[in-house]
Amino acid sequence: MMRKAVIAFAALALGAGAAGWLGHPAPATAQGGGTLEVEVKYNGAPVIEKLKVNKDTQKCGTEAVVEKVAVGPTKGLKNAVVSVPTAKGPARAAKAVLDQQGCKFVPHVVAMMPGEIDIKNSDDILHNIHTYSTANPPINKAQPKFKKVMTEKFEKPEVIKVTCDVHSWMLGWIVVVPTPFFGVTGDEGVVKLDNVPAGKHTVEVWHEVLGKQTREVEVKPGQVTRVSLELKK
Repeated sequence: MMRKAVIAFAALALGAGAAGWLGHPAPATAQGGGTLEVEVKYNGAPVIEKLKVNKDTQKCGTEAVVEKVAVGPTKGLKNAVVSVPTAKGPARAAKAVLDQQGCKFVPHVVAMMPGEIDIKNSDDILHNIHTYSTANPPINKAQPKFKKVMTEKFEKPEVIKVTCDVHSWMLGWIVVVPTPFFGVTGDEGVVKLDNVPAGKHTVEVWHEVLGKQTREVEVKPGQVTRVSLELKK
């Protein structure tokens, strides 16, 4: 009788193998991620400011060109940050970098997860980093020519304006996002994000002049989901 009970219990356990051992459900098989391709358009005219330079002209030139709204040949919007704040994943290994070249912030817009960023001075002249933020402590630090790299930390998601107190025309942006799925558009206005977790998500687009727009999407495993957004003034 005891032997029959043991056999019956073993058969029951094996039959419920997919459901787990002793009533604990087995973890469901995780679905693979998909690719999200986001196109950002702008049908208006570019907004370009040209400012006279009267300091450190040997490094900065005599005129500064500030592209506040840069539009590519196919109406793609440049320097827009695309992110998927609802998608979670491991942090990116590469550290964010913001350089100063020719008295310009390069890139003009840098996106990053909360963490450290290297701020470089490739100009071999004095700069002064000044950030404008509320969620993160603001920075106001001189960066002399011998200090080639300053490592700073931004721990909370936020859009941060960056200027140089030595060269008033210099303008850049650091956008801290709560997800590893992000990118900044180039001339074509497109960001391609791989391995986005399958499911419904919110895509967020931010631009320094044209503001923010969101779109609900569904990412399917192993497939490419394409989204097109148009920002307007």
